[in-house]
Formats: sequence, C-alpha cells, structure tokens
Amino acid sequence: MNNDRAEGSMKNMKGRLKEGLGKALGDSKLEAEGKMDKTEGKIQNTVGGMKDSLRKST
Repeated sequence: MNNDRAEGSMKNMKGRLKEGLGKALGDSKLEAEGKMDKTEGKIQNTVGGMKDSLRKST
C-alpha cells in the first residue's frame, strides 16, 4: 500500500466525520466541506490503487 492510498483513506474518514458533524449541527458549509474531502479521498485512494497495480504488473 502506497502513501496515496493511506492519505486518501484518511481524507475519506475526515470527510465522513465532517459531513456527519455538519448534518448534526445543521452547518451546511461543514457538511459540504466533508463531502468534498470524502470525494478527494476516494479519488486519491483510487489513484494509489492504480499505482499499486502498475507496480505489481511490472
């Protein structure tokens, strides 16, 4: 597992937490930030997975 996957997973978890807090507190800005962090984390995790696959195939 490379650094991108680890960072992506952390961003995804942070985003889920922010989104949940935003919903609970009624803070739409915090909720939107959480959704963006979650999406960014998923993308970074996917890129990391692709890098891992390329390394394994060579």
